[in-house]
Amino acid sequence: MRSKELPAVRDRIVARHRSGEGYNNISAALKVPKSTGASIILKWKRFDTTRTLPRTGRLIKLSNQGRRAIVREVTKNPMATLT
Repeated sequence: MRSKELPAVRDRIVARHRSGEGYNNISAALKVPKSTGASIILKWKRFDTTRTLPRTGRLIKLSNQGRRAIVREVTKNPMATLT
């Protein structure tokens, strides 16, 4: 379940937690690992949302227009350099 983003499942986990259910009952009812349920609840408590937050990392430096210009130049002249 690590690579999936399931907002509906996240919302159901938080709703059950709000109603007072424990981690074991939530994981058994929704067939998700207890650690997954706990991490979703922890994220909800910390950020007050269940949606996927933006990842960390460097922002892109080239615009789409710049990227297209580079691709166009390289297709015209494969031996071209960036200098």
